[in-house]
Amino acid sequence: MEPESPREPPPQEGSCPPGERPPSALGQSLSQIVHRLTSQEPRRGKARSAALEDLSALIEATECDELLEGGGTWRRGMPEVLGQVARALEKYAAPPREQEGRRRADCEVAEKAAAVGLLFLKLLGRMEAAKSSLVGPTWTAGLRHSAAPIYVFALTHSLEHPWTSPRSREVAGEVLSVLLRVTPCASVAGFLHGEHEDEKGRFTAVMELLKRDLNKESWKNNPATKHVFSWSLQQVTRPWLSQHLETVLPPSLLISDDYQTENKILGVRCLHHIVLNVPAADLLQYNRAQVVYHALFNHLYTPEYNLIQAVLLCLLDLFPILEKALQWKGGAARPTTHCDEVLQLILTHMEPEHRLLLRRTYARTLPAFVKRLGILTVRHLKRLERIIIGYLEVYDGPEEEARLKILETLKLLMQYAWPRVPCRLVVLLKALLKLICDVARDPNLTPEPVKSALLEEATECLILLNHCSQGQVKDLLVKILQSCEDSKVVNCIRKVQQVSEGTSYNGT
Repeated sequence: MEPESPREPPPQEGSCPPGERPPSALGQSLSQIVHRLTSQEPRRGKARSAALEDLSALIEATECDELLEGGGTWRRGMPEVLGQVARALEKYAAPPREQEGRRRADCEVAEKAAAVGLLFLKLLGRMEAAKSSLVGPTWTAGLRHSAAPIYVFALTHSLEHPWTSPRSREVAGEVLSVLLRVTPCASVAGFLHGEHEDEKGRFTAVMELLKRDLNKESWKNNPATKHVFSWSLQQVTRPWLSQHLETVLPPSLLISDDYQTENKILGVRCLHHIVLNVPAADLLQYNRAQVVYHALFNHLYTPEYNLIQAVLLCLLDLFPILEKALQWKGGAARPTTHCDEVLQLILTHMEPEHRLLLRRTYARTLPAFVKRLGILTVRHLKRLERIIIGYLEVYDGPEEEARLKILETLKLLMQYAWPRVPCRLVVLLKALLKLICDVARDPNLTPEPVKSALLEEATECLILLNHCSQGQVKDLLVKILQSCEDSKVVNCIRKVQQVSEGTSYNGT
């Protein structure tokens, strides 16, 4: 077995720079511990465990002023050494690359994280005690170098992941709470971007620490990196995020371009946060917005409904930025927009789609596209008509989400493109009446509240259709009213007639 000794010689980088006094005994001991924690030699597990024990004893036995100032002999280097210790501990507790047979490895990581978390609590306790001691402002230098790795450790292990356990999550959560108290910051967002707009936060330091694991070759080496990056990014909002755009945009694009759906969704959500929190001028500079658009557009060919949902929501917020540069001067036809391009592809996919989850996803965002295009929706009217009629015919499960959204789309379509509606009167009237009859005669598949919502939405569509056709719907419904015996159908028809005659009814 390999002998272990806390007295092995310190590494070369631990020696003092020219012109400085040599490191204290404490500095040498800490440098040795860093070397033992970061050594890549095989069979070093027990050596690292012993290093943790030595570090714990060292922190407990050292006074605050000596720990943070180096006992007056190496003041300039002591905060950097504490930063190296914090980085070594964070790396020691990091989960390994994804591989087979991870359960045992994950248990080991959780045990390491719990032990490292207790060490961080001791170190933060020393810093907190130093705030009111004779050390004065010197404690802030040590915190400045060690805050980022402590934060990365706490975030890696405080959320529920395969490599965490209840104990490791509890300890890591406590580390994060104490770190915010020592900083002091009221929230993680304040810790990252600063409590005030003119205050510099620690997001830059955190990204510097994550940068080594956020490139194309290494971002999967640590499965926690993407989650730490994504969660931290979500905390930085306007106006702070714009100054970090060059740092956060490349890794977001990188994660979204992965082959795994989980990573694609994570990356798209990062891009969406950037789109919402960075000024349009910054996104348009250097064609960044176009790069994001093409990265998102390529995902629309996937059959994964949850990815499609995330992409469409992001695109809807990106369209106003992309179209800022488009100016219609009148006289000529309006230029085709990115929204037109996306809607055309969506409608192409919607028409033959038979999978319910994808049908619901497409239908869920269709009203937003019609609102976005307004009168320009007439460019897609023929295909929209076919899709509306086809989707209204198909039962969509107990919640009927797809059919409700299609009825909402039809209402918007008639409001924006009403001059084109009369020539489609018969087709739309048949589809709406068929839907009303199917819902009214449905014995037990659909809950009563959903049935009521469907009948109400269909009735409002009939009222709009009647307005667009200058009262033709009311005349066509007279014969149906005379022969129909279903009370629910009759009630819908009477509402249409009452509104057309200027009489109000409940629900309008």
